[in-house]
Amino acid sequence: MDFAFTDEQRMIAETARGLFGGQATSDRVRRAMAADGIDRDLWKTYCGELGLSGIGIAEELGGLGLGLVELAIVAEAAGAAVAALPMLGSLALSAQAIAHGGSATQQAEWLPRLLSGDVIAAFVDDGAIRAVGDRLTGACDFAAHGASAELLLVTDGEGAWLVVGDDPRVRVRRLTTMDQTRPYARVELDGARGARLADPVAALQAARNAGYVVIAAEALGGAQECLDRTVAYAKERVQFGRPIGSFQAYKHRLADMMIAIEQARSAVYWAACAVDERASDASLAVHAAKSFAADTYFRCAGDMIQLHGGIGFTWEHDAHLFFKRARALQTMLGSGAWHREAIAAMLFGDAA
Repeated sequence: MDFAFTDEQRMIAETARGLFGGQATSDRVRRAMAADGIDRDLWKTYCGELGLSGIGIAEELGGLGLGLVELAIVAEAAGAAVAALPMLGSLALSAQAIAHGGSATQQAEWLPRLLSGDVIAAFVDDGAIRAVGDRLTGACDFAAHGASAELLLVTDGEGAWLVVGDDPRVRVRRLTTMDQTRPYARVELDGARGARLADPVAALQAARNAGYVVIAAEALGGAQECLDRTVAYAKERVQFGRPIGSFQAYKHRLADMMIAIEQARSAVYWAACAVDERASDASLAVHAAKSFAADTYFRCAGDMIQLHGGIGFTWEHDAHLFFKRARALQTMLGSGAWHREAIAAMLFGDAA
């Protein structure tokens, strides 16, 4: 595999960094947190004006015909800004599921609305939900942006179903969660009518591959931003008549962060390439990327707080936005321990 970006991929990266760097400011992120966790103006620009929502969706389905490498590039830029967008649940999980496992009718009905940003979808993945015929019953406590969703992509352990959010048998309650840039909701289904996806196996495989890669790429972008901001602070903060970044112990911590981030970068783009190229080790790669990148982000976010000293511990400092996002990403779509156990099972079978 060639891990060097093409000219087109570098252009996408530049566009994404310009978008999130210019619009996903601290003030706007915090305003979105105080509302429903979505920066609506940024979402409109992302989906409508720039059309970045079409990345990862085939051209014949209304997308841009690009792959998970390009999607990871955009997710990395979004993660660096802790952007308050429903990109993960609506596009990486739900849209991917519909694109790969939905019927032609389902694709025609929902994909244009999801890609335009007019409809937001939430991924409701909980083994406690059960289907009897086309009726779904059960509850899920961890649907990201579930309170803002007009469409639910629901899994019941075997199938995948589309449920409209205004079904009277659907009750959604927003929860107070640690990462308010991606708030969870409790979704309760009491006999809600679902439309089963035509190929649920392909749908869920595509959704989870994209979800793991997007989470890992977000974590990579966040970890890199933690390092960059800490390096900048180390050059400005003076103690004992010299910049604190000149002290050996401080430099060692920064070097450790950099090494871990570069390892995570390799894991993320290995996983994205492996899925795009349908490599035999794609399943192993996505588990490795999600686990390693999320853990790296959490470590770097903690280091960012500590290396900023007293100011880093103040509640108003942006370091806490990164720390909360990092902690949330560790548990989304499976903990690091769960992913490492999956890797062990692939490598060693019953001996694991």
